[in-house]
Amino acid sequence: MKFRFSSVPYIVWSVIFVVVPLILVAVFGLSTSDGQFTFANVAKVSDYTAVFVRSIWLSLVATAVCLVIAYPLGFIMSRYSANNQRTLVMLVMLPMWTNFLLRTYAWMTLLENNGVINSILEFFGIGPFKMIYTQGAVVLGMVYNYLPFMVIPLYSIMTKIEPYTLEAAGDLGANPWNTFTRVVLPLSMPGVTTGITMVFVPSVSTFIISRMLGGGSNMMVGDLIETQFLGNAYNPNLGSAISLVLMVFILLVMSLMNQFEDNDDRGGMLI
Repeated sequence: MKFRFSSVPYIVWSVIFVVVPLILVAVFGLSTSDGQFTFANVAKVSDYTAVFVRSIWLSLVATAVCLVIAYPLGFIMSRYSANNQRTLVMLVMLPMWTNFLLRTYAWMTLLENNGVINSILEFFGIGPFKMIYTQGAVVLGMVYNYLPFMVIPLYSIMTKIEPYTLEAAGDLGANPWNTFTRVVLPLSMPGVTTGITMVFVPSVSTFIISRMLGGGSNMMVGDLIETQFLGNAYNPNLGSAISLVLMVFILLVMSLMNQFEDNDDRGGMLI
């Protein structure tokens, strides 16, 4: 393999902003404040099992909701003409043009006890309901912010499913359900696995959404890490250990999803 000098900037960038920070996280996570090697920080992560379980659960729920919404949306988008598809993709990506923090603040305004939604419900003699600072609000925030990451992979893979493929399934006697389960779903699985990865990974590590929409009673792993570096309980070694465990977990999830993609590719070749 020839070495390309054009790849030098990419290599330097990766080393400085990816490799070095990962090494620092590992060094801090496996050492004491005076630099002595220890596994105590990693062992102490078990004290926060409830936070990890909550983060994984809420992320799974948000990912599932995104998949349920994005799958039919991606399929519908893929059936339109090329010009309409570009317009629909722009509409899906439009919220991403606004700052992430501002979008989350907007949901706070909508979900507050005296917010827009409760004001409308109260006008009709319903409510008010407690919507802010709940797990439901956290899931809603994650779904809203990360839904495009599920829609785009699904749409991209579904545009490759030609209309005549679906017509052929119908001509061979397949009803709509069989066409979906035996044609559309298998062919779209690469987009499903990619979308799940792209939504679950940022969801499980988020902290802005859980802090602003969930309040202090719905702490997630991202909030826990932030408190170790910026909070009163300053402990960068423990924060690095938590980050290290989270990275290992994310790598395992990504490896699992890659395994599913490999199986799908082999299945497609066999077909």
